[in-house]
Amino acid sequence: MGSSVVYRCPKDCPATIPVFPLSGALLLPRGQMPLNIFEPRYLAMVDEALRSDRLIGLVQPDPDGGGTATAPKLCNVGCAGRITQFAESSDGRYLITLVGVARFRIEEELLTTTPFRQCQVDFEGFAEDFIARAGETEVDRAGVVKALRDFVEAAEVRVDWKGIEEAPNEALVNALCMMSPFGTREKQALLEAVDLKTRAEVLIALTEIELARSGSGSDTTLQ
Repeated sequence: MGSSVVYRCPKDCPATIPVFPLSGALLLPRGQMPLNIFEPRYLAMVDEALRSDRLIGLVQPDPDGGGTATAPKLCNVGCAGRITQFAESSDGRYLITLVGVARFRIEEELLTTTPFRQCQVDFEGFAEDFIARAGETEVDRAGVVKALRDFVEAAEVRVDWKGIEEAPNEALVNALCMMSPFGTREKQALLEAVDLKTRAEVLIALTEIELARSGSGSDTTLQ
């Protein structure tokens, strides 16, 4: 793969990036997301990214609707990821891994001749995303771990508690957010949280709400 660009601040990032609309998907800075790419337009998107800076913007379609079936209206905030792993399957699919770089705000979608969508974006409001482990000391780690324990007990799933104990706050919070079973609106709220402390607080609150719904006999279940 080409490009050895290092992104240290918003000014290092391009003003235009290809965007991959994916509902229910949450990418956060330094988080890793494996993707199975098979639609021709997104295969073309990956080809173009590999030829340039390897950046792709992951963004959710707006849950309130709008746009068309093939080009739904997008949420205003997404996260740019850099392709760090690439493989091609025997049936032509691309298996890639994106590592989150920073969040961006969409300024406008561009009219292009490419089969994939491209947007003019602004990274300036997310300068802290470029600083690894920024704000870790402000995170209520005990609250995050308690929410996780409550979730695990309710969902009856296994967790690598040794790995949890060893994980830095940023990695812990962001990984739990990315793996969470929440819907589009909830994941967008986690994405748009102003800082790591706030994201942890939103995660705790959403987990408590989901557990309360599950415990009250609601149709909503933990998965």
